[in-house]
Amino acid sequence: MRSPSSRFVALLFLLAIPVSARADGLHDLVRAYIAAHTLGEAAAHAGIPSFTRQTGLACNVCHTAFPQLTQFGRLFKLNGYTLTGLQNVEAGAEGQRQSLRIGLIPPVSAMVQTSFTQTSKAQPDAQNGTVELPQELSLFLGEAITPRIGTFLQFTYEPAEGHLAVDNLDIRYANQATLGHTSVIYGVTVNNNPTVQDVWNTVPAWGYPFASSGVAPTPAAATLIDGGLGQQVAGIGTYALWGNRLYTEFSVYRSAPQGAAVPADATAENTLRGVAPYWRAMLQHSWGSNYLAVGTYGMRTSLFPAGVTGLTDRRLDVALDAQYEHGTTGATFTAHATWIHERQALDATFDAGGSNATNTLRTFRADGGFYTAKRMGATLAYFSTTGSQDPLLYAPGPLSGSATGSPNSSGIITELNAMPWLNVRFAAQYVMYQKFNGAGNNYDGFGRNAGDNNTLYLLTWLAF
Repeated sequence: MRSPSSRFVALLFLLAIPVSARADGLHDLVRAYIAAHTLGEAAAHAGIPSFTRQTGLACNVCHTAFPQLTQFGRLFKLNGYTLTGLQNVEAGAEGQRQSLRIGLIPPVSAMVQTSFTQTSKAQPDAQNGTVELPQELSLFLGEAITPRIGTFLQFTYEPAEGHLAVDNLDIRYANQATLGHTSVIYGVTVNNNPTVQDVWNTVPAWGYPFASSGVAPTPAAATLIDGGLGQQVAGIGTYALWGNRLYTEFSVYRSAPQGAAVPADATAENTLRGVAPYWRAMLQHSWGSNYLAVGTYGMRTSLFPAGVTGLTDRRLDVALDAQYEHGTTGATFTAHATWIHERQALDATFDAGGSNATNTLRTFRADGGFYTAKRMGATLAYFSTTGSQDPLLYAPGPLSGSATGSPNSSGIITELNAMPWLNVRFAAQYVMYQKFNGAGNNYDGFGRNAGDNNTLYLLTWLAF
């Protein structure tokens, strides 16, 4: 449920699912965007039909080429998913406090995704050329349940797991104020995946690749903030966008795993001790047809690897990221980059027989995409993970092991996309590894090379 593909389609439905708020709320948000001097450019593009029906605005007002949000799309999310042009059921006499406002259309959406995966060499004792129908099937519930509170709830069925379970959740309270001469959008988010509340396509929950294979081999090492806590925690935080320029957020998370004992006991795994703080800051600026945002995010955690007593493994994740957009009437260019540095103090693991008391892990990803007005696109991306050698943490083993005890992996992704309709997407992606788990040749100690994991991934999905 934590694959990038589910996150990708989830972002689409942030903008496509029905929400319920008065038309004057829509006008307020439009005026806020006009004040940012970017609505005219965004509205020149085509739109997603469902969002157009709900708001009367072109769909690509919210997307450069989805799932990538424009400034208007970011404002939509920060305002708590409460934008709509639909008629509502309301209660409360005129002049009195309103006691109900809810949309006439049930806030239900869905997506189905099917894919084909072929690696350069078959995985040990496994068939190559895997077809998944579906790869994922998701249901989405989301709307403004009050003029200031909105929900985004995703439930995903994955054939490999054989069950339907909670995926990404984000519940928001949002409001607006003026401090001096500065306008402020502020709110509270309750969510279950650090970075899922973010509005930029640089963070792990919404970053590239927006869709990827669920069966192809992937490198063994990843920083904890890079999806390691998704759907296993519950968090609450407060955020603010100051003058449409500076975004700040502070949240705290507590373990809330699915499919585990409640409360956590001796059988628990990777349970947070206390709460884990998360922070985010982003500075953005628009000029002409250009947009640039530069920021940072991070998290400090203390985890019990097993049980809920004794020593813990502590991690500090600090990240830098940047996003650039350039749009014209004929084409759009977008670029994203993120760098994550994780410092690990593995007291519990070392005490249990680990080889290193401290490790570091670094991840870098960058992508650039070009999209035409006909919704044909191409993306080129680079990814790299480097870190400390640890022969016990990264041990030899067929396919997923490391003969050198190194987590170092790197490669290039190329992708072609076609969207004949805005709710239908066809993608052809190729992942080419330069290093995999520490080496290019015989990386696992059993004769497998990094290039054997090169992956052709063909994807089709329908959103409705």
